[in-house]
Amino acid sequence: MNLPDIAPRKPVLIAGPTASGKSALALDIAARHGGIIVNADASQVYDCWRVITARPSAEEEAQAPHALYGHVPYDADYSAGHWLREMLPLLDGPERLIIVGGTGLYFTALTEGMAEIPATPPAVRAAADAMTLGALLAELDQETASRIDLQNRARVQRAWEVLKATGRPLASWQDVTPAPALPLQDCTAMVLNSEKDWLEARIRRRFGIMLAQGAMAEIEAMRGRYDPALPSCKAIGVPELMGYAEGTLTLEEAEERAAIATRQFAKRQRSWFRARMKGWHQVSLA
Repeated sequence: MNLPDIAPRKPVLIAGPTASGKSALALDIAARHGGIIVNADASQVYDCWRVITARPSAEEEAQAPHALYGHVPYDADYSAGHWLREMLPLLDGPERLIIVGGTGLYFTALTEGMAEIPATPPAVRAAADAMTLGALLAELDQETASRIDLQNRARVQRAWEVLKATGRPLASWQDVTPAPALPLQDCTAMVLNSEKDWLEARIRRRFGIMLAQGAMAEIEAMRGRYDPALPSCKAIGVPELMGYAEGTLTLEEAEERAAIATRQFAKRQRSWFRARMKGWHQVSLA
């Protein structure tokens, strides 16, 4: 693994697709260099899923300080803006941060800055929730559409909500983005890259590991509160295993659907990293 030099005291950023071994690398760096491991994964902020989202285990958390993992209620609003605001006091702390995750938007908000957009009114959010992806896309301006992942409903809906709530396209807000909280030159930033076949094998193994570690117990604990519209309940593996728990899918069907969803998600992650993280150190895994 062609890791960059870890500069003393500077924050370390580790981005990479799902199942690429980011958390293990973060723990290794913490053991050798010290620091607090900070979550930058949108699914791992929720308190209802540890096993299914591959959050660090209790044993792993005991090996080094961890922050921003499993601290958000399952039904709470949480965005890149929330995450960035929680990051700021950590950046001012005395210990090195090792920021690790697969949510590219969190990293770009941190290292490139984030527009200070007013909160979306509940009525606008409700209207957006009721619309199809195609209807949301049809109303976006071309410049905003060129900047976001058009297959990611959450990103498309956010852009639509900003336009309706403020009267200004998301791209217009982004063009007046303030200075970043952590410029790239002030940290050691790396992206993990791997061959698709290598990652596919790890994705396949992860499903079995999830089941062995108690994924179905998490599903059963959430069955009475499950809402497919909530971001927390869209985490990969949750809809599939919920379908198995409710008898609408066999275990084999749930596994195959989860594997397909994970592959598609990893592909979107890699596309984001290639487009937005060209200045990061590229680490080859296989």
